[in-house]
Amino acid sequence: MWTLGLTSHADSQWDILEIGAAEMEDCVTRFALLLCIIATTAFATSQTCTPVTAKDEKGAKGSPWIVNEIGCWTSFVGEDKGEVHIFKLNFDNPENGIFQIDLTNAKPMRVILTSAETAYGLCKLNSEVHLYTNQNSTITLHNGHPPSFQTNFHLTQGLPSEEEELIKWATETFGGVTSFTTLSNVNHITSTGTQGTKPGSPICTLEIEDLQEKHFMKIQSNPSKFCFPQQQASSTETELHIINIAENSSIRNVSLHVHAEKHTNVFMRGPQGTMWTFINPRHASFVSNNEITLNTTSVLHTMPPRVTLTSDTASDVQRMALDHFKVPTFTSYTELELKESRISLVFKKSETPTVAPSVPAPGSPVATNSPAKIPMVIMLYTSADYQTPIDFNTKIQTDKRIYAEISLNTIGNLVVTGKVTKCILRSKGSYLGEKNLPFFPVDCPSNSCPNRTRFNFLLEQLQELSSTTWDMECDVSFCYSEQCGHGGKASRNLEFIQPCPEAPTPTCIDFGLSEVLGIAFGGFLIGVLLIGALWFIKIKTGYPTGLEMNSTVVNIPGCPCSGAKRQPVSTNPSPSENSSANASIGSTQSTPTSSMA
Repeated sequence: MWTLGLTSHADSQWDILEIGAAEMEDCVTRFALLLCIIATTAFATSQTCTPVTAKDEKGAKGSPWIVNEIGCWTSFVGEDKGEVHIFKLNFDNPENGIFQIDLTNAKPMRVILTSAETAYGLCKLNSEVHLYTNQNSTITLHNGHPPSFQTNFHLTQGLPSEEEELIKWATETFGGVTSFTTLSNVNHITSTGTQGTKPGSPICTLEIEDLQEKHFMKIQSNPSKFCFPQQQASSTETELHIINIAENSSIRNVSLHVHAEKHTNVFMRGPQGTMWTFINPRHASFVSNNEITLNTTSVLHTMPPRVTLTSDTASDVQRMALDHFKVPTFTSYTELELKESRISLVFKKSETPTVAPSVPAPGSPVATNSPAKIPMVIMLYTSADYQTPIDFNTKIQTDKRIYAEISLNTIGNLVVTGKVTKCILRSKGSYLGEKNLPFFPVDCPSNSCPNRTRFNFLLEQLQELSSTTWDMECDVSFCYSEQCGHGGKASRNLEFIQPCPEAPTPTCIDFGLSEVLGIAFGGFLIGVLLIGALWFIKIKTGYPTGLEMNSTVVNIPGCPCSGAKRQPVSTNPSPSENSSANASIGSTQSTPTSSMA
C-alpha cells in the first residue's frame, strides 16, 4: 500500500509538472507570437511609406524625378514684337485646380490658357500681356491685387482644346507660336522678364521636352506624389527608386533618362499596356510589370515584363520592389497620376564633390565604357577552358596562344551577346606603331557564359619588334534578337617577352628488335666469313705469323700475350712442295732412326 501510495503521489507530481510545462509552453508560444507581430509591424512601418503631395518647393526633400511633358519652343516673334505662348493645364483632382499666374514683368506676349478640368486662376498682368481663354472654358480667372488690366482678358469663341488644332489656330490668328507647354497640377507660373524665344526654327513641333530649359518662366507644380521610408539606405548601398503609375492615369508611354553616378535600381509599375523606354541609361538596373524598351545609340530592343502586379496600392508596390531586389529598404517612392499619354522622367543627379580623376595603376584592369554605357573588361587566360587567368602584371610569351574573354556588365536584366569585329595593338614604347591583331572567335553559348564573348590569338607578329608594351583595343558589337549594333571598344594593356631559345639535343637512334637481330646475324655472317678466309689462307700459305694453329688463343699485336707456350716454327717445307724433296727428306730422317736402333 505504501508503495502504491508513493506511486500515486509520484504520478500526481508528474501530472503537476506536465500541466506546468504545458502552461509554460503556451506562454512561450504566445510570447514568440507577440514578438513576431511586433517585428512584422515594425518591419512594415519602416519599409513602407505613404505618398503625399508637396505644395511648394520649400518643403521637405522632393521627388528625385523631374516630369517633362509634350511641348515646343521656337524662335517666333510676331510683327508687333509680341510672343505667343500656350499653356495646357492638367489637374488630376479638383483640389489641385487652383493656380496663380504672375506676368507683371513679362515681355510683350499673348498667353493662351486651355484645360479640360475645372480650374481657378489668380492673374497678375502688365499692360503688354494679353490673356486668351475659351468662352466656354472651365478655367475661371480672377484679377490679382493690384488689379490687372481688365481689357487684356479675352474670351474667345471656339478656341480648340486639342494640341495640334490649338497650334494651328494660334498660327492662323497671330502668325505663329513661340512656345507650347503642358503643365500638370501647376501651382504658380511666374515670368522671369527675359526673352521667351529660342534660336532655331519658328515652327512649333510637339515633342517631349525639358521644361527646365525654358528660362523665360518659373514653374511650380505638384506633378506627383512621393515619399521616403524612415529607414534610409546608406550612401554606399545601391539605391532603389520605385515609380508607380495609377490605374486611372492616362500615361501609357514613359521615357526615362537615368544618368546616375552609381549603380541604381528602378522598379516600375504601370497599367496594362504601358511602355517604358530607357534613353541611354547608365549604372541602372530595372524591372517592370510592363514592357521595357532600351534605346541606345546602337541598340534598340524590347524586354518583356518580369513581374506580375495588378494592384497600384503604394504598400503593395513597395513590398513587391523590396522582394524582387532582395533589399531591406528603398530610397524613394514616386506615384504618378497624369492626364497626358506621353511623359518624360529625368533622374536628378546627386550632388557629389568634385574629385580629381584617378589614374589606374600599371597592370590594373581597365573597364571601358561603350556608347550604351556598358562597362567591358578584357581578361586573358592560358588555356581553352578559361580557368587560369593571366595576371595583369604577367609578361606574355609571343609563341603562346592566348585565350581572351570580354565580359559585358550589362544594365538591368538584359542579356546580350558580344561579337569582336576587330582588334588592334598600339605601341607604348619607343617604337610607335599600330598593328592589326588576327584573332579566332571561340563559341560561347549564352547559357554557359552569358554576357561574355571569347576569342584567341597569337603574338608571333611582334617577335621582330623592339617594343614590348602595347595597348590592346577591340571593337565589340552587341547582338540581341539577331540584331547587332556597335557596342564600343574594350581595351587593356599587355606586355610580352620573346621565348628563350632551346639548346639542340643529341638525336638517339632507336633500334627495334628486328634491327638488333639483323645486326647480330650480320655480325655472325661476317665472323663466319672471316674464319673461313683465315682457314683458306692457312691451307694455302701455312702457319701465319699472327695465328698459332696448335693453340686455341689468338695473339693480337698490342694485346697481352696468352699463357700458352709459343711453339718454334718448323723449317720443313709444306707438303705441297715437290715429291723429290719429300722423298729425300724421308730417307734422311729414317737413317738415324735405324742406326740408333
